[in-house]
Order: sequence, then structure tokens, then C-alpha cells
Amino acid sequence: MVIKPLILVVVLSSILPGCSRRENSSEPSRGIIELTYWPAPNVQEFEVADSIVARWNRTHPGIQVKLQAIPVSQSTEEVLLAAIAGGTTPDVCSNIWPGALHDYTQAGGLVPLDGFPDFDSIMAARTPRSLVEATRSSDGHFYQVPWKTNPVMMFYNIDIFEKAGLNRAPRTYREYWEAGEKISRTFKDDGQITVWMGERDIRPIWWQRLFDFYPFYIAASGGLTLFRNGEADFRNVHAEKVFQFFRTCYAERYFPRTFFQGGDPFDIGKKATHFSGPWQVAHMQKFAPDIRYGIAPLPVPDEQTGPTYTYGDFKNISIFSNTNHPGEAWEFVRFLISAEHDCLLLRVASQIPVRGDLLTNPIFADYFRDNPKMVQFAEQAPFTRGMDPVPDLKEIFDALAQAYEACAVYGKITPAEAVQQAARQTQVIVEWNK
Repeated sequence: MVIKPLILVVVLSSILPGCSRRENSSEPSRGIIELTYWPAPNVQEFEVADSIVARWNRTHPGIQVKLQAIPVSQSTEEVLLAAIAGGTTPDVCSNIWPGALHDYTQAGGLVPLDGFPDFDSIMAARTPRSLVEATRSSDGHFYQVPWKTNPVMMFYNIDIFEKAGLNRAPRTYREYWEAGEKISRTFKDDGQITVWMGERDIRPIWWQRLFDFYPFYIAASGGLTLFRNGEADFRNVHAEKVFQFFRTCYAERYFPRTFFQGGDPFDIGKKATHFSGPWQVAHMQKFAPDIRYGIAPLPVPDEQTGPTYTYGDFKNISIFSNTNHPGEAWEFVRFLISAEHDCLLLRVASQIPVRGDLLTNPIFADYFRDNPKMVQFAEQAPFTRGMDPVPDLKEIFDALAQAYEACAVYGKITPAEAVQQAARQTQVIVEWNK
């Protein structure tokens, strides 16, 4: 992911109300051990990391953690791969994108965490088993601790819906299209649509598909990702239905075939729905406080029942094999993912911890009472999926982006042809890496 320069770091040394202190009694055998920790580069998460490190260093005089910003580059993944190659990795990093994990492990850069005796018990106490299993690598080991997720959901403008005679969010594709038809008829000026049902960036950029095709595919398939046992596995009816959904949205003019510059039309009431993650809540509070909106799961095929899954945009925690102190690094990781620090992550960064007890643990009750719109994301979190640990995911998503543009946006190929095209290109990429 693209790194933005870190402009300001605010030091937080105070402890959040309602988050109790967790003491740790272990001590180093001799001298002072120093660990290096790289958090995510955004200001809010650096604040969280600074507060946690300050707490650790006060209570662990024999094991001191040095907090460092990730060096500025085009992406965190490039920085970490270069650091692995050069032997300059930190001991711990909490900005691990699962899509790059294969590259890190192939380079021998990560410690298998299931080698620690209490790994299973720590994971079982914090994270739903299905989400832990989703991080298992092809060699059977676990190299990452699921830490935070940002489920992609549907935001909808309540005022626009009500003016069009709609009293709830659409659950299925057909309901979404029907809502789009009503909104298109309601908001017209001299035959021109003034409010769109939805809109997506139509440029064939790989990461844009993380907010349309990919989360919708996970939803339509009941929680599947693109690969199974290391092989591409999306040549199916689920992928075809997703391409058909977006193809209809563009063909019926529920979505515009254009790219809006200068801001998102949802912020100014020109778009009825928007697909985004929990960061959108803080964005709306700051830039569009007067817009009334609701949050709902993504639309699914008409016949589908059961829970709706989505893409979770996970960022996880890993220990690098270059560390001289793996045991102490694991002790610090356990400290990072305590309930009180997940409470801090929620309050400061509006990030959803990968926990099974967010809505039952009293430590989080005050936060969700003060931030009721975040409850939907906490409810969605157990039904999220991440990235497959395979190489060259960016190139694979480039292939999907090209198919999306040709099929969904411009209707040049059918949904079945789009799936075949993307699958063939993916197979070439996969074979190239064998």
C-alpha cells in the first residue's frame, strides 16, 4: 500500500479510561534487551503505538522497545522486502499486508509464530478460529497475528432513499437495481440524472477492485477468496454474477461512466450509496456532518441466504527472523494485542481489532455506546476475509481490473468472458512463479 509521509507525531503517554493495566513479570536474564518496532505510518496508528510502547517501557525496564517510523518509500511492502534482503528489519512490525506474506516467507524473513508454546491459546482467547485459520500459510505455519480489519460495507444516504420512497437499504442485487431505478427517476433535471445510485472509480487500477469486485465476490460466494490450495479458484458462477451486477449498474445508468475529481460525490449528496470501510465514519464526521446515512452489508445475489461476508483489509503483526530476541519479541506482541490496547486502537485510530468479544467484553462498551455507527463494523468483522498468501497479487488484481473495465464499465465482453479472461491471465502469472 502507498505510504504517506509522516508529518506529525503526537506523543500519548496517558492510559485510556476503562482500560486496565496489564503487568508482565518476566525479566531478561542479563543486561537490557532492546527491540525495534515499526507500526503503520499514519499519524493515528503511530500515536497508538507510541502510547503502547511508553507503557511497555515503564513496566519492562529490562526489555526496552524502540519505536521507529517505517522508512518512506512507495510502499511498506517494498521497504520490508528490502529490509529482509539487507538484514535491517525491525524485530516486530504491525503493518503486515497479508497479500505480501508469501514474498516475506519465501525470503525467509519471518518467524513461525506457532512455534511459541502459547500461540494457540492466545489466538483462541482473542480471535475467531476461522479468521486465524485464514492466515495459515501453505507450509502449515502461522507467520502473522490477525490484528485489525476494515470491513468493506455499504453506506447509504437516508434522505435520498426517503425522497425516492425507500425505507431500507437493499439486501440483494435486484433490490439494489430497483432502488437505483427509483432514485434515477426521482432525481432528474431536464432529463439529466443529478443523483446517482452509486459510483466507482472506473480506472483499471488494481487496488480499486478491493472496493467493488473483490468484496462483492467474497459476499456472493459466501466467504470464498480467489485461491484454494495455492491455485486460482474464481472461474465460477459467483464471479460471473458479480461482473453482471456491476455491468447492469453501468448499463442502466445507476453508475456514471466517469471519474469524479475533487472529492467523493457521496459527501455532497450526489450519490446514494458508497462502498467503504470504518474510516468513512470519521471522514463523514469531519467533511459531511450534515448528511444522514446508514450502514449495511453489501448486496448479494437474490437467492443467497445466511451471513454476508466481505473483504476486511487486514493489517497484521509479524516477528522478523533477523531478531536476536524472538521470545521477548513475542512477549511484546502479546502486550500489543491485549484488550486495553485494542480499546486504544478503536478510540484513537477507529480501526476494528480482530477479536471475537468486541460487543461482549465490557472494556469496549463505552466506546460502542459513544460510537454507535461502529457497531455494524464490529458485527461484520467475524465475517471478513483477507488476501490469499500468493505471489504477485497486484498483477492478478490488474488482470481483474482490466476485465472489470471491459465487461462492467463498457460492456465489451460478457461476464463469462470476463471471468475466463481474468482466470487465464491469473494462471499465466501463477505459472510464471512456479
